[in-house]
Amino acid sequence: MLKKFAIIGFGGTMIGIGVNGFILPFHLINGGFFGISLLANYLWGLKVGLTFICLNIPVFIYAFRYEPEYFVNGLAGAVVSGFMLDFLMPFSGMIHLPILSSVIIGAVLIGIGVGFMLRNHISPGGMDLLALLIAKKTNVNVGIICFAIDAVIITTGLILLKDARLLYSLVIVSIIGLFACVITSIRKV
Repeated sequence: MLKKFAIIGFGGTMIGIGVNGFILPFHLINGGFFGISLLANYLWGLKVGLTFICLNIPVFIYAFRYEPEYFVNGLAGAVVSGFMLDFLMPFSGMIHLPILSSVIIGAVLIGIGVGFMLRNHISPGGMDLLALLIAKKTNVNVGIICFAIDAVIITTGLILLKDARLLYSLVIVSIIGLFACVITSIRKV
């Protein structure tokens, strides 16, 4: 149980640092409910973490009904990740790097956080929880499912915000998906 809390804390912190320190300053988006929460922040000024937690409610209800273990792990992962997004918000804009460097470092940090959580059947939130449930039923790698969902969200962001910089978001989700695939595929020693 202590190991699970440590993984949730580590993963949530990595996600919070990656988003706030490297993604948010350039007004880029991530995939999943993180990306939708960032879009809501850019369009209407909503708090990213709170929006993220609220968006997760329907997926939690579904998981509670069909996979109670995933529900508990997903709820803990989403609450900690959402909290860390808002808690680490003051770090937004403190790191000054070129956009591509920021995208790569932010995506690697988020990918490590998401990958470690998914490897231990803990979801950092809605779309990842949904991807875990789909992966369990279909035998498709959870990282591939996450990437497909994320590509749809980023395309929507491109259409709504009409900002060509959002193409960097495709790099973000690609790196996150890659890290999630690699970390979840490595066999335990």
